[in-house]
Amino acid sequence: MPLLKCEHVSKRFGGMVAVDDVSFEIMSGELMAIVGPNGAGKTTMFNLINGVFLPDEGHIWFAGVDVTRFPSYKRAHLGMGRTFQIPRPFASATVQENIAIGAMFGAAGGELNVEEAMEVADEYIDLIGLKAHRNKPAGGLTPIEKKLVEIARALAMKPRLLLMDEAMAGMNPKDIDQMVTFIRHIRDVEGIAVVAMVEHIMRAVAGLAERVMVMHQGAKLVDEPTREALNDPRVIEVYLGRQAEEFNAKG
Repeated sequence: MPLLKCEHVSKRFGGMVAVDDVSFEIMSGELMAIVGPNGAGKTTMFNLINGVFLPDEGHIWFAGVDVTRFPSYKRAHLGMGRTFQIPRPFASATVQENIAIGAMFGAAGGELNVEEAMEVADEYIDLIGLKAHRNKPAGGLTPIEKKLVEIARALAMKPRLLLMDEAMAGMNPKDIDQMVTFIRHIRDVEGIAVVAMVEHIMRAVAGLAERVMVMHQGAKLVDEPTREALNDPRVIEVYLGRQAEEFNAKG
């Protein structure tokens, strides 16, 4: 059984079709990337999976449950976590407190008290390498450190599916490589079933994803293993705005 199944999902905003009849599945343990040019519908697709938006048509199943009409918090209780492109920690709260919030509102479904949530937070502070910043206000962290706190807060929710929205945007190549290694590590160590991501950065996609779904104008263009997807002539044309033959001829 797929961990996540989206079937003929569509979303419109007025007369604009943001997601157009998209179907796909994610299996347990899979590392998948959803990519595409600006305006392709990627983030809207994430918002539909996460419950920020509800689809106009289609169905979404998670862990065998029809979550099509579920709000985000109910999906979180089932084990769905998410990071956002621009981290927005509670600036005056400490790193530990920010991460503990994820523990209290995640898969545990509000069963943890504050002390237990703080203990969970300490586990992930060690994992992300921010022990020295444990008691510092999150607002004073660097952009990269804020991204790590955002990831740790999502992990503290004990997700089965982790949706990462452009987690490596703005990073230099060295930081990207380190983040790819880190994400693979947390997938293996934490036993997270799936890490799904939205990235424009092909270095990150090629280094991490085992499978890629490419979106274009709201629709699914390609859904293939990473190497095949990134070398598909349709994908090259969408990203470069010219025919694959022309691209190959010019190198």
